[in-house]
Amino acid sequence: MLDVTFRDDQSRLRKGHGARNMATVRHFALNLVRAAKDKRSLKSRRKLAGWDPAYLETILATHMP
Repeated sequence: MLDVTFRDDQSRLRKGHGARNMATVRHFALNLVRAAKDKRSLKSRRKLAGWDPAYLETILATHMP
């Protein structure tokens, strides 16, 4: 799923801990976008979260205490 959504195979992080750290961040982001409850596709939710700060805030607010 990460390869399709975030093009994980094209990542240039290969050495050290960078690759593993970014994979963790990508998993976290994918889980947040996946947990959003609306009718949009996963790809459109991810793009909308990048374009619209209000939508991003709603995604983040659902998981913050």
